[in-house]
Amino acid sequence: MPSLRDSIGTEIRRIFAEPGGQVIEISRQDNGLFGPQSVCWQVHGDVTPMMIGGIASLLLQMLDPRVLAGVWDHSVFRQDMRGRLRRTAAFLARTTYGDREQALGEIARIRRIHDHVRGTLPDGTPYFANDPESLAWVHVTESLCFLEAFIRYRKPHMGMRERDRYFAEMAQMGRLLGADPVPMSYREAQQMVRKARPRLRFDERTREIADLLLHQPAATPRLAPFHHMTMQAGVDLLPRWARSMHGLSISLPARLAVRGGTTGMAAITRWALAQGSTVRGASSA
Repeated sequence: MPSLRDSIGTEIRRIFAEPGGQVIEISRQDNGLFGPQSVCWQVHGDVTPMMIGGIASLLLQMLDPRVLAGVWDHSVFRQDMRGRLRRTAAFLARTTYGDREQALGEIARIRRIHDHVRGTLPDGTPYFANDPESLAWVHVTESLCFLEAFIRYRKPHMGMRERDRYFAEMAQMGRLLGADPVPMSYREAQQMVRKARPRLRFDERTREIADLLLHQPAATPRLAPFHHMTMQAGVDLLPRWARSMHGLSISLPARLAVRGGTTGMAAITRWALAQGSTVRGASSA
């Protein structure tokens, strides 16, 4: 009979499994883009904060009309949201923990896909997915949200030097993907987001994609509490101005409940995915 730890770990692995149930197999390689002493290995290895940061970053990304158009016109996000999220998790795992050849191969594959993602905004403005500025927005929102979630739910006293190291490391991936500019420090990332705010928009298409994201069902009924808490924590992680643009709000009592519950949930997840029982490809640090 499986232990409680194994039962919880199995349920969590199903989130990242392929439709046939196959778990992403990624071994940690010292000769990858970052290496075992990197801050990226710490941040990207903590499953719960990464999921929360992923939700928050998607809500931020879709506020850029060019990024939203690429999803709206070309992605299967609306038909297969869980698959899209799973593929994003696999990409991050392979580029963070795989060897250099595997990481560069994944990045080249994404760039080839982006080559075909282009079109016209409702106002007639052309867009293309490999636009350096659009890629920079995706890069900075992901990096910032992943780190902010890690700080909140794993390492609240993380020093500025370590935060800056994370962005310096992630800049390598951003440049390889074609993003320009890429932040080299925590403060530069915050400044990039502030500078982008005037071009951000919220419309009916943004609302539809956000609703699909926030109201997707849990992978299994037993994961429903975990799933609901993750979504709420993702909304809570957003800056106040972004929540306001989305028309989302969270009261102080609800915020305290979400943060307390998520802190406990993150600890349980780490315990269930401890060494020897890891989600391969999204393994716990």
